[in-house]
Amino acid sequence: MRLTSFTDYSLRTLLYLAANRDRLVTIQDIADLHVISKNHLMKVVYQLGLSGLVETVRGRNGGLRLAKEPRDINIGALVRSTETDFFMAECFDRASDTCPLTPNCKLKHTLNDATKAFLTVLDQQTLEDMLPSKEPQSKPVRLMRGAAKA
Repeated sequence: MRLTSFTDYSLRTLLYLAANRDRLVTIQDIADLHVISKNHLMKVVYQLGLSGLVETVRGRNGGLRLAKEPRDINIGALVRSTETDFFMAECFDRASDTCPLTPNCKLKHTLNDATKAFLTVLDQQTLEDMLPSKEPQSKPVRLMRGAAKA
């Protein structure tokens, strides 16, 4: 499965905003960081604003910020709202399905199950879960002096 660039940019935008909660962020900041089109990113931010995930502040010192806590933004819900469809193959769209194998093919069912599993995993994650941990990943190992050699 491949996510659209719209979903990718939505995720990147929300992650950046979550990591920079202490300040307003500009669309240009995000565009520069990811080397992506500012115009395309404006469309992404507009939709994130309509969905209630991003708040915009107008004016000279304006910018963007999260409208919700990162723990309240579900990744599965976001992906569902930003993807136009989950057609993994032609046979998923009855209107354009011309495959002669469709009536007896089990592949469609397998791909459908895989898509459901993919979304189930995303449903278990929030934006907060995607942020880097502020804690050290592991405790330092303390070597004992005078330990017996084997």
